[in-house]
Amino acid sequence: MIFTLNNSEYKCVIFDLDHTLWDYDRNCAEALYELYEKNDLKKRGIQSFEELLTIFMELNTQMWDQYDLGIIQRDIIRYQRFHRILLALGVDDYQLSLSMSSDYVSLSPTKKNLLPNAKTVLDYLAGNYRMLIITNGFEDIQHTKLSSSGISNYFDKVITSETAGHKKPAKEIFDYALSVGNFKTEEVIMIGDNLNTDIKGALNASIDSVYFNPSRKGHSAAIQYEISDLIELKTIL
Repeated sequence: MIFTLNNSEYKCVIFDLDHTLWDYDRNCAEALYELYEKNDLKKRGIQSFEELLTIFMELNTQMWDQYDLGIIQRDIIRYQRFHRILLALGVDDYQLSLSMSSDYVSLSPTKKNLLPNAKTVLDYLAGNYRMLIITNGFEDIQHTKLSSSGISNYFDKVITSETAGHKKPAKEIFDYALSVGNFKTEEVIMIGDNLNTDIKGALNASIDSVYFNPSRKGHSAAIQYEISDLIELKTIL
């Protein structure tokens, strides 16, 4: 169900980062491939990179969903993610998992890939709106992602759940963003790919939102606007 956006004159556009601007899947795949080769994982019984990538995407998504829901803490992702992935692939080597985790956290944020039309849309918006990032991602790597992909200069502030003390979809992280920028709720619009964190969070904070759904996943959520390509923001803003 789609509701019409209000007719307010927006002053600020808030973006999610991973899967909305920064191409998480492609960047992760590039980093993982380097780790697969560096650690000679084929000799450890993981017959193909695709096998590693499939299990990584499955377990990584599960763990981030659990983190967003408050079921697990960030250290579980940092120190258990690759152990679980390797175990699922038949490799029981905790020290290897710690080494891969450290390398992955260092390497992945340096990847530069953005989602299609991200830079074009940011250029378009930059002259008319102030822009913020709100992310549940780890504080210490978000700035690296923005800098590596060449888009850090577009944003006044990067607000992480660690800085705000709350994770999306909590109203408080959006309230924190409004206070940082001195904005009213009707002056802000949120763009994100996650119905449970970005869109629900914006609704909790009485902020307008646009659901970015590039794979056109089916859903029954009550949303205000939906796009499958970032370039469509030009028809809204």
